[in-house]
Amino acid sequence: MPHEVRGVIARSKGGPVAVETIQVPDPGPGEVVVDVQACGVCHTDLHYREGAINDEFPFLLGHEAAGTVSQVGSGVSNVNEGDFVILNWRAVCGQCRSCLRGRPQYCFATHNAHQKMTVDGIELTPALGIGAFAEKTLVAAGQATKVDSSAEPEVAGLIGCGVMAGLGAAMNTGGVTRGDSVAVWGCGGVGDAAIEGSRIAGAHTIIAIDLDDRKLEWAKDFGATHVINSAGMDTDQVVEAVQALTDGNGVDVAIEAVGSPAAYEQAFFARDLAGTVVLVGVPNPEMRIDLPMIEVFGRGGSLKSSWYGDCLPTRDFPMLIDLHLQGRLQLGRFVSEKIGIEDVEAAFHKMEQGEVLRSVVMI
Repeated sequence: MPHEVRGVIARSKGGPVAVETIQVPDPGPGEVVVDVQACGVCHTDLHYREGAINDEFPFLLGHEAAGTVSQVGSGVSNVNEGDFVILNWRAVCGQCRSCLRGRPQYCFATHNAHQKMTVDGIELTPALGIGAFAEKTLVAAGQATKVDSSAEPEVAGLIGCGVMAGLGAAMNTGGVTRGDSVAVWGCGGVGDAAIEGSRIAGAHTIIAIDLDDRKLEWAKDFGATHVINSAGMDTDQVVEAVQALTDGNGVDVAIEAVGSPAAYEQAFFARDLAGTVVLVGVPNPEMRIDLPMIEVFGRGGSLKSSWYGDCLPTRDFPMLIDLHLQGRLQLGRFVSEKIGIEDVEAAFHKMEQGEVLRSVVMI
């Protein structure tokens, strides 16, 4: 029997979201139903509402979530009913060319549930294949990663997107290690997670760069050793400020968590020779960068994009939860407020104004 539950729906481009009754089918082969306990309000959900990802309305929003498996379809072996799980949008297939080459973190054919959740008989498009602003959601079994149930749902769910993206940009993509110097452009949730990841990895200098003094203060809480307010500064001035904090050399790893051509240019020139630039901020399709090829060649190093922190959920999620339970990963600092399912629209406005790191919907 399909379940009738409440969910947050975006029916039209730019329109306000609303809590409506949706239908969640029983799981089919390879699928599970998860009782959602908490879900973070992420910029990606706002992008869906604004039609910036695609126009497959209506959307069931929410994807940064944790909960308990309530039903298991046939053929599922990775989780059981009652397991506490974090949802992910990289359920690796095991069969694509990347998986077969031993690089499942880059899987090109990730799994989603085959069945559709509906509202008023209309098929819903779940955000990132998850749709977790709901009391229950249907996902592919591989999208549910079992972790230690001692973790609080409101912090565990954050690993499912923003925290993993930022930590992974530093620890996986950027390869930050002991003694490195790091600069992070953009001190929202993803940028602060990159700062936290750099601290955990042993970086000795961590420079936070933003236009907002309030966000720079937050960055200090996550491990930034220095801050730069770049408001009114051009690229040369930002680069000089970073070099002044790194013996004139620039940083070993520059992480761009904004998705801005100007910030990327600053990151490119502010790294040391043979340094690494990591782009984890999501640009819009119209954005372009213009860099001198001689500088690309002469500086050496690497220019990388970070997909979901280049994570493997089955490997990384349990490890990060363990770090949290040991007191080494400060997940609680990311939670600005806990809200109800009917407060998502207001949370979007707070996020746009930079008033919060993460609002978390408790369900």
